[in-house]
Amino acid sequence: MFFQHIYDKSLAQSSYLIGCQAKGEAIVIDAKRDIDTYLQVAEENNLKITHIAETHIHADFLSGSRELAEVTGAELYLSDEGGKDWQYEFPHVGLKNGDTIKVGNLTLKVIHTPGHTPESISFLLTDHPAADEPVMIFTGDFVFVGDIGRPDLLEKAAGIVGTQEKGAKEMYHSVQDFSKLPEFIQVWPGHGAGSACGKSLGAVPSSTVGYEKIRNWAFQYEDNEEGFVNYLLEGQPEPPKYFAMMKKLNKLERPLLPEVPKQKKLSKKEFLNAYHDGVKIIDTRNKVDFAIGFIPASINIQDNNSFSTWMGWLIDYSEPFILVAQDHQMEDLTRKLMRIGMDHMMGYIDDIDHLELELHKADVIDISEFKSYLNKDHIQIVDVRGKTEFDEGHIKGAENIFVGTLPDNLYKMNKDKPVVIHCQSGDRATIAYSILRKNGFTNVKNYAGGMKEWKEMENPVTNKNV
Repeated sequence: MFFQHIYDKSLAQSSYLIGCQAKGEAIVIDAKRDIDTYLQVAEENNLKITHIAETHIHADFLSGSRELAEVTGAELYLSDEGGKDWQYEFPHVGLKNGDTIKVGNLTLKVIHTPGHTPESISFLLTDHPAADEPVMIFTGDFVFVGDIGRPDLLEKAAGIVGTQEKGAKEMYHSVQDFSKLPEFIQVWPGHGAGSACGKSLGAVPSSTVGYEKIRNWAFQYEDNEEGFVNYLLEGQPEPPKYFAMMKKLNKLERPLLPEVPKQKKLSKKEFLNAYHDGVKIIDTRNKVDFAIGFIPASINIQDNNSFSTWMGWLIDYSEPFILVAQDHQMEDLTRKLMRIGMDHMMGYIDDIDHLELELHKADVIDISEFKSYLNKDHIQIVDVRGKTEFDEGHIKGAENIFVGTLPDNLYKMNKDKPVVIHCQSGDRATIAYSILRKNGFTNVKNYAGGMKEWKEMENPVTNKNV
């Protein structure tokens, strides 16, 4: 058997290419959209991709299964579980609980594991030349290392009311069934640490059924469904705004993008014409360089592992945008955007100094200046971290407005009064700073040290009960 774990750090997303070397056949599970990775791995190992499968209708990335099927001619194997409202609406081979997929001398048994979504399935793999016992299970967003998938996304991100309680109860029963599997089976999940699909995903890529039964919190509620449901729903991070679009695009017919597109470097004239027409400018430079000088009305979303997530939070899928980035960054940035279906990039520029625009500078303050603004009625202190982070500990007097929802909450702040923002260590505060400046807030200060520095210097912290 051939096995390759393919991991996208930008979305903490795992996909898998598993092959039967004797027959030269392979299956890809939960493919990302830039499919050249799988084509290269298959070619290097003398395999032909003949099967493509998904564990569920994904919310956090745009699946590349259809692109891969278009290029390879492989069959799509997708869940037909969950009822009529949870069906893929394009041609595929439907899978039900107990079905099997045969890939050369390998078989993958379908197990319906609802909870994260109603149609979620897992694949139990048996390598028949080696043993008649299954050796691996591919769980998608069902069981992670140290955690399980959240059941609240359909309600919070897609607006389908009443689904999170039902999903949590379904997850409880799926977990109980999972615990009956042999303890030696390897667990290969759909996500790792950093994903918004759970609360506390482990950093190692895989586990075993036995290990999860000992260390995963979800397996400690064997006779307590109510406690399980309450803990599962409590403290989940804010689901990124783009998740609703991913649910739609992964379910319906859509245009395919089988190759990574080349992006256009814009001339000064092309850029200025677009800029003056109101096209959104995304500056991918680090927060320090951005603070020194930035294009007025541009938004700072740094090129790091969170880039695509923040783009999904803050950029509408129908609007064009331009990046500020270097040539060597563009292929990676394009891949990150492809993976969430954000295809309306007009191009990029790599130098802002030649534009003959008057650049703005960010007002970044240190901790001593920040302290001077506390407890003053005419100054609004805004903590732009997530609600759970804020509830666990914040600076007394601060108001919590999560950076991802900031554009929808500008009305809560007065443009005529000073606004002082902070986050944990500066990245999200810089995004928030640029959003406020873009929207006409001229008296904004960024305490870049954030809660990290505040706590390190042993300053007082309060919580949601105070």
